[in-house]
Amino acid sequence: MIDLHVHSIFSDGELIPSEIARRLESLDYEAVCIADHVDLSNLSSVIEKLWKFAEDREEYGVKVLVGVEITHVPPKLIGKVVRRAREEGAEVIVVHGETIVEPVAEGTNFAAVQEEIDILSHPGLVNEKTAELAAENGIYFEITTRRGHSLTNGYVAKIAKEFGVKLVLNTDAHSPSDFISKDFAEKVAKGCNLELEELLKNSRSIVRRKKI
Repeated sequence: MIDLHVHSIFSDGELIPSEIARRLESLDYEAVCIADHVDLSNLSSVIEKLWKFAEDREEYGVKVLVGVEITHVPPKLIGKVVRRAREEGAEVIVVHGETIVEPVAEGTNFAAVQEEIDILSHPGLVNEKTAELAAENGIYFEITTRRGHSLTNGYVAKIAKEFGVKLVLNTDAHSPSDFISKDFAEKVAKGCNLELEELLKNSRSIVRRKKI
């Protein structure tokens, strides 16, 4: 199991990084990315704190990646935040997509896939133009287990398959109760007519190219 979208106390999560790592280790996860919510106000501090933890990440039984989730940033500013996140050491960059249960600015999805990001999370009713560009730029769409955001999983899976966008399965976890077992992940994947092993293969490819 791999989860590339988890939140800690550095944004709106309930757990410190060590507990996230330990809880997922106990569930036999291979890797996790702590990707806290950021904009220009807190990006530097979040990355700095996560790297303080990651200095000793080899001591944990699960690989931990330093990430960010760029959240509710105006589309015209997304590129600026992405570039700064890369400069300051983010290993994985997620952009908070246009989920149908939050007032995400229209145009966020398309702006995100024009940038050097890794994952567009819960992209909602993502359009064909965005899917086509995401496939071209090697950006992954997220199948999520988070309540509300998951309402469009079936649509996301369908359009991703149509345009050749690779998919990953994440929890967008904020609390211990959000973590899932492999058995539950298999059911979520099956519900979208997907194979969990293919989703994990895609997640693993992101982890490997970060060379940790």
